[in-house]
Amino acid sequence: MLKDFRDFIARGNVMDMAVGIIVGAAFTAIVNSLVADLINPIIGLFTGGIDFTNNYIVLSGDVPEGASLDAAREAGASVFAFGSFVMAVINFLIIAWVVFMLVKAVNKIKDAAARDEAAAEPAPTVPAGPTQEELLSEIRDLLKAR
Repeated sequence: MLKDFRDFIARGNVMDMAVGIIVGAAFTAIVNSLVADLINPIIGLFTGGIDFTNNYIVLSGDVPEGASLDAAREAGASVFAFGSFVMAVINFLIIAWVVFMLVKAVNKIKDAAARDEAAAEPAPTVPAGPTQEELLSEIRDLLKAR
């Protein structure tokens, strides 16, 4: 059983997956910073400085007017936090776009490498077939033999 497990772990695709998970975790930190530090301030500029994360509706409980979402939750109020959801959707769209662009770039590099490799390989030599004259001569000889 240990040998089977070792063989499973030693396969290339399992190692590739492990590397992908590690890189993905590091990539998440970069994208979160991109969203929080660069994209959200730009969105706030266009929306008049509105921070979506603190937009909520109090369903039950007492919350002071203008309290943050965290303060409302700490007060024990039941809140409908639509602003957090909007920010999660925006974060998802940004992450999906960045991953799409990354995959597109990697595929472009792979395609270029495949084209370069194909161009570097000599074209396989195809044996030359009979010429038209040779075929006609063969047909003529077969007809004569009948």
